[in-house]
Amino acid sequence: MVKKLILSVLLSGFIGIGFTQPGIKSDLPDVQSSRLFSDARPWTRWWWFASEIQKDDIADNLIWLKNNGFGGVEVAWVYPLNRMKKDTLNYTPRQAWLGPEWTEMVAYAKKCADSLGLGCDFTFGSLWPFGDTRVPREDATRSMTDTAWRQEITASWDYPKKGLVIDHLNRNAFNNYAERTGNALKPALQGSVSGLFCDSWEVDAKNLTTPAFSGKFEQKYGYSIAGYKDSLYSNREPFSQVRYDYMKLLSEFVIEEFYKPYNLKCHELGAYSRAQCSGAPCDIISAYAVLDVPESEALLYEPSFANIVASAAGLSGKPVVTSETFTCLYGWPRDHHSQEQTADLKLLADALFANGVNQIIWHGKPLNPAGLDTVKFYASVHVGQSGSLSKEILAFNKYMEKISVFMKQGKSFSSVAVYLPTEDSWVAGELPAEKQFIWSWGEYEMRYTYLPEELKPWRPLWINSEFLQKSVYMDGFLKIGDLSFNTLYVDVKYLDISTLKRITELANRGLAICLIQIPKEPGMNLSPEAYSTLLKKLKAFPNVKTTWQEVKKVPPLVMGNMESDFWCRETKDGMYLFFANPKSRRLTFPLDYGQSLNEQNFVNKIVINYRGKKIHYILKFQPYQSLLIHVGKTGDIKPVDIEFIPKTPIFQPRIKKGKERWEVDIQKK
Repeated sequence: MVKKLILSVLLSGFIGIGFTQPGIKSDLPDVQSSRLFSDARPWTRWWWFASEIQKDDIADNLIWLKNNGFGGVEVAWVYPLNRMKKDTLNYTPRQAWLGPEWTEMVAYAKKCADSLGLGCDFTFGSLWPFGDTRVPREDATRSMTDTAWRQEITASWDYPKKGLVIDHLNRNAFNNYAERTGNALKPALQGSVSGLFCDSWEVDAKNLTTPAFSGKFEQKYGYSIAGYKDSLYSNREPFSQVRYDYMKLLSEFVIEEFYKPYNLKCHELGAYSRAQCSGAPCDIISAYAVLDVPESEALLYEPSFANIVASAAGLSGKPVVTSETFTCLYGWPRDHHSQEQTADLKLLADALFANGVNQIIWHGKPLNPAGLDTVKFYASVHVGQSGSLSKEILAFNKYMEKISVFMKQGKSFSSVAVYLPTEDSWVAGELPAEKQFIWSWGEYEMRYTYLPEELKPWRPLWINSEFLQKSVYMDGFLKIGDLSFNTLYVDVKYLDISTLKRITELANRGLAICLIQIPKEPGMNLSPEAYSTLLKKLKAFPNVKTTWQEVKKVPPLVMGNMESDFWCRETKDGMYLFFANPKSRRLTFPLDYGQSLNEQNFVNKIVINYRGKKIHYILKFQPYQSLLIHVGKTGDIKPVDIEFIPKTPIFQPRIKKGKERWEVDIQKK
């Protein structure tokens, strides 16, 4: 009781001061401004399990987070705890979903966060895909092959009641959902600007449709998809080409009917949009470019996936790239839970910084009763006072904060743009069986799409058709927003004719192009003569080469033994280069427990080519150490002190019994 009284007095004092986040306005967000996430401290997802939420618990959790170096929270509403025991009989008392008592607690959390100088975002719904028990059947997801099917939400705030996932291809369905969800959140969107968050796409994407889809398909392509729907994912012809047409139109629906209305709704509510487009069946760069804050995720996605997210941010002028970080670090769902090792987390965080992320979102912290740490979330590292990380969280957060500060300055820098093989992924269909998870089956996710290894010294960025069309060729550079490229690298099996036409136009203007293989036209409506003519014209230009060795218009940014992934941010007075420890390279799911164990120093002599100067430098990595340097316009180099040495990890190699443990867990799940 005494502690509750102290918390109440403390918070009332803070709230009376009227503290808001430094640099963030309380009106509509300036989405092009670096003010969003200007506080570089890591944030955390903050799970509220369906229950009777208490104000004292909210305050206690937020104070603990502030004291441990966190800069904000993302409130995420999930099922009651008895769901983990598959208990459908006993009802957990809770504030009614979107009801006035629920809104009161959410608004209180925002006021507390403001008073403590913490940011506060909100997931725009309960569980992962948007939907709940109030979604009517006519607004729910649909399948071409089963007209009666609707995707259910079985583990939301209203558990054990079942709800429906909204039709993400129908903006009316989204707007109906967003109207009531947004109204319930409005009182919490006062004070400092909050973001509204959309998690990764967890809508069943196979055979996805909406009432308007079939008619639009026939209008666009001149044939009906009805005769192909039962074999849409076959690799026999012509199904792979029909699939391309289907995916191309599906992409338009996903972006135009969901991501754009979602972004608009966020702004109408005085919030900014933040989302993961990972897993969405669409042109992923175009989808990410719609958002104010694009978000990657790891480790269910490899750190290299963040290259796509960061590229979309750079192309669309978005200064912040967040990442849901540390998800299922050691396997699905709960290997070594609450026994995580900070050095392993640092390994992953450094890999993300070296792939374009500049703001970490922990995954994460459950809301706990005041003074306790008994509630845990099964699929994340544990943020709390009882976990193995607790003694190092503050120092580790300060380390990540420092890197984020520098990685948010200026703009991402690269001289080479690489065409993202979207057409290839749509034609390819399903992933090989050995690469599939129960939640991931399609090539369209770009889960295993990597930048060419031969381009690594140039630190390239991805580009897609939309931004090629929007680009301007001027003074020898392909310019899109703040980015300038002198070379375009294309290595795809398929290329849409509109994109081929644009690349040919750019080649005609003088852009250096590396065309590794001769692409084919995808889809059912082919223009063989026009396509062949464009290819012949493109190949005839002297500035179009078929190997990278022939192109190399400028020297690489960094020359040397490239055992380290790195990222570059160019500022007015030079550039910052972050080099991840070599141990952070090629991380895949899941990590071994103690994989970061490292007793060796690593020395790499490099040459940095910047503004016509060759600058020699020696990278000296101590165990667990990554490096950050500033290169001035005059060629001077200054190391930035980011030293943080975590506790030496204990290494336990993964034990294999037939299938790996996590694979078995996935099947059981």
